Amino acid sequence: MIGNLFDWLRNRQEPAPVPEALWQAVVAALPFLAALSDEEQVRLRSLAEDFLAEKEFTAAGGLELSDAICVSIAAQGCLPILNLGLEYYRGWVGVIVYADEFIIPRSVEDEFGVVHEYQELASGEAWDGGPLLISWRDAQMAGTGYNVVIHEFAHKLDMLNGDANGIPPLHAGISHTDWQQVLLASYRHFCTLVDQAEDGGEETTFDPYAAENPGEFFAVMSEAFFETPDVLQAEYPALYENLAGFYRQDPASRLLPPGVVQ
Repeated sequence: MIGNLFDWLRNRQEPAPVPEALWQAVVAALPFLAALSDEEQVRLRSLAEDFLAEKEFTAAGGLELSDAICVSIAAQGCLPILNLGLEYYRGWVGVIVYADEFIIPRSVEDEFGVVHEYQELASGEAWDGGPLLISWRDAQMAGTGYNVVIHEFAHKLDMLNGDANGIPPLHAGISHTDWQQVLLASYRHFCTLVDQAEDGGEETTFDPYAAENPGEFFAVMSEAFFETPDVLQAEYPALYENLAGFYRQDPASRLLPPGVVQ
């Protein structure tokens, strides 16, 4: 079946069903998907099929796309919108999958108005209104608290109302003031922990990249929310509750199905 589904998607008119064996293989490889209830997995599968029908996958960096790659990225990417809907990924189409990390040209203007250009090695990138870029090598590291797919899709959600600043479009009933206060307090606390870890040569519980800015903090904590929710809930309970309110999910309450090893 490998390749057939992807070939079909090139000329699709409506969502194609993901083969049962392929879907089960993708879920079994990702503990945070295996932890979903049967009903949640059915809805996630339907979302992933709709996502595959709507978006365009392109390979780069020598990668050969396969059904398994596309379905894995779609399933992980749709987890954050399981209870939100595919309309949250409106306004963009492309998903570019690289074999490994890739180079992105950057430019920054300093305080004197001088523009400095440089190149940055990246494992993922989300462009406002443009494609989403993923390193497949990094995507395969999912399941241990690091998830480049969820990270970049979280940026896409954050960008729905402007720059990726850690404040996505909040639902009615979620206080913008409370969200911002909790986000910034948690972010500043984490930045302090990163500084202390660097001075002592230690590691932080979460990826230190979260200290870059509040937008990256939101994306990294979204990774933790879905992959290691118990750890995030213990470290930042108020932040966890806010994320649970936005994503309309409570991953910490999910129990793994029988036979699945955590």
